[in-house]
Parts: sequence; structure tokens; C-alpha cells
Amino acid sequence: MTTTRSTKCPLGRTKCSFLLCLVVSATVFLVIQLTEITAREPPILAPLPCRPFSDQCQAFLPAADGGIKWHRRDCQIERYITDKNFQCSNLMADLHFITRPLSQEEADYPLAFILTVHKELELLVRLLRAIYAPQNVYCLHVDAKAPREYRAAVQNLVGCFPNVFLSSRSETVTYAGFSRLKADLNCMSDLAASKVGWRKVVNMCGQDFPLKSNLELVRYLQSKEWRDRNMTPGIKQPPHIEKRTKLQYKEIVGSHVALIKKGVKKDPPPHNLDIYFGTAYYALTRDFVHFVLESPKARDLLEWSKDTYSPDEHYWVTLNHIREAPGNNIGGGWEGGIRAVKWEDQEGKVHSGCNGRYVHSICIYGMKDLPWLIKTNSMFANKFENHFFPEALDCLEQWLRNKTLGNASVPIESSWLLATRGNSNRDA
Repeated sequence: MTTTRSTKCPLGRTKCSFLLCLVVSATVFLVIQLTEITAREPPILAPLPCRPFSDQCQAFLPAADGGIKWHRRDCQIERYITDKNFQCSNLMADLHFITRPLSQEEADYPLAFILTVHKELELLVRLLRAIYAPQNVYCLHVDAKAPREYRAAVQNLVGCFPNVFLSSRSETVTYAGFSRLKADLNCMSDLAASKVGWRKVVNMCGQDFPLKSNLELVRYLQSKEWRDRNMTPGIKQPPHIEKRTKLQYKEIVGSHVALIKKGVKKDPPPHNLDIYFGTAYYALTRDFVHFVLESPKARDLLEWSKDTYSPDEHYWVTLNHIREAPGNNIGGGWEGGIRAVKWEDQEGKVHSGCNGRYVHSICIYGMKDLPWLIKTNSMFANKFENHFFPEALDCLEQWLRNKTLGNASVPIESSWLLATRGNSNRDA
């Protein structure tokens, strides 16, 4: 016969029940706290496989012995920037930004850049990385109608750089509207007050990409032809363009620009100015920027331009043909080579065709467009899209970085390399 013996708590049943309850409660509390701490920790991002370089790209990169190819190190830009827990202290190295002037020549001639952006976050980061140098200064105008998440990501990005900032005022930009001109002027006002001693300012959009290294830009802008002059490609306004400035237009904010009624005529230009027609893109001296911001003629032309069509295509080039404007180019035409663009209506004349696709009559570049781009001797190329023909930008970016580092007069840091040579892909 087996006797079952009960184990009695030496403290008494009531006290033991209380202690058991206390232990269980403490255990549950500890589990909850550990769960919350784990939830607050940033998730570890699993590395993504890098998109390989196109076989056609290898022709643009320095040859490697034994058929060893170049492999991209950088494939998670957007994930990195949108991660709310990313650390500025790591960003420069992780995203391969160049952190020192690569020559004394560049250090002595800082540039200013205006970037107007509203989409394509990864393209923006790659563009900024391509034109970035610590001696330069950069103003980013983010369209007021850009998604909140996009603006927040850009704000986080620029917060990591002492020489990159957002425009103090954002416009709701309308294609061909006065708001597009205002976006540039907002950044110009900010840059005019900058303590960086920049020499010339260049404007770009988020789908541009440079074809020249920073050293090449400095040398080009200091060349005999352009050293003390503004670059505003354009000509006297042709007859078929005159309606843009002889009739009144209204900007439908964030939508489009439309004629007022059936065409209301404008008053003649102020100060009897001759109106020119050109590109919206430029390279301007600092003295000219002060003239734009302070001259009565410039202010009056700006006011007169508010109800014109695409005023940024006449404003800069017209001011650059005023005799008292610093660095004026009164006898200038289309020279300058600011941007390489394949316009659809120039196919068979200026270029042999678009190897990507046309969007609004402008070529989105593909791989087979790169030889043409590289031969143009332009400063920048327009345009690229991240989700269409991304291999073209991969290749152009690596070609430019190789050229940039190849001309450096300082030791190269490993974090500046966008790609390495090897037998297998290496992720960043």
C-alpha cells in the first residue's frame, strides 16, 4: 500500500499562495518588458543581392586581368534612407560619399548647386552623391505637393550634411508655371546668404546626372570662355515662341498653365527689354545672382513674367543679355553644353534615336545611349528613371566614379568605392 504524502509550505498556505502569485506576476511583467524592448530595436536589414552590371557596361570600365569583372557594392539606398533609425555617423561611409576635397584646385573653387525634386528618392541620393564635395554647398527645393514620406526622408538625408539644406520656402510647382522659377529663386536667396564662398551656381532636377567630375566642372567653369561669364544657352525669342510672353497665362496651382480666356495681350516688357528664349538651366556667377535678387530691372522683369508661359525659359537668358548684368553674355547663343537631352523631334538630326523610351518627347536613357552621352562633352545628362533601364544609370555612375577617383590627388578611401573587382557580387 502506497502512502501519498502532501508537502506543506513552511510559511503557511496563504503566504505561499501570495509568493506564487508574486513570482508569476513578475515573470509576466518581465516577458512584456522584453517584448517591448525587442519591438523598439531597429530590424536588421537583410542584404539584398546587387543588380549586376550589364555586360555592355564592362566596356566603359577599366579592364581587369583574367576576365574578372566589376561588381556593385551599393544596392539598398532607398531602404537605408527610409529606415527611421539610420545613423548619420554611418551614412557617409555606408553610401560611399566622398568626404574630402580631391584636389586643392577644387577646394579653392567651391560650387553651389540648386536641386528641384519631387520624386525618385534613390535617384536623388545617387545624384547628390555624384556631385557631392565637402567644400561645395547644396540647396534642395522639395515640391510642396511631394508625398509627406518623401519630404521626411529628404529632410533626414540633408540633416546629415553641414553643407546641404532644404530651401527655406517650398513652392507647389506647376509644369511651365511661375512656381518653377520661384523654386530656383528661393534657393538663390538662401545661397546668397551662405557663408560658403561659392563661385558659381548650377541648377539641376532630380532626374539629371553629371557627365563631368567635380574637378572637370571646376576646370570647365574656369576656362577662358566661361571664367567670368554666365552660362544661359538661348537666342532672341523666335516668332513661334512669342505667344508665351505676348499673351497672358494663368497658373492652375499644381496642375497646368492655361491661356486667360481666348488670349489676353500683355503689356510690353519693362525697361524696353528684348526677350530671349533658352533653357531653364544655367551656370551663374555669384555677382550675377546678387544682380538677379537686387536689380530693379530684374525685379520688374520677374513681376512682368508672372503671367507668362514657362518664364524660366526666358528669364535667365534675358537678364544675361542686359549690358549692366555682371558676367553677361550679350553675344551668346546656344553654346555652353549644360545638359545633354535627346529630344524626340531632333531624332535623325542631333542624335540617331532613343535606345530607352520617350516620355513627353524626352528620352529616358538606356544602355545603348551611353556612348552618345559620353561623347557630348556636356556637363549633365537628362533624364533617367529608377525603374526603367536602371542598368544605364548603374553603368554611368560607376564610369563617373572611376573617372573622379582616377584624377584625385589625395589617397583614395575604401568607402568611396561604389564597386569592386572580384569573382562574385559583394553587397554594401
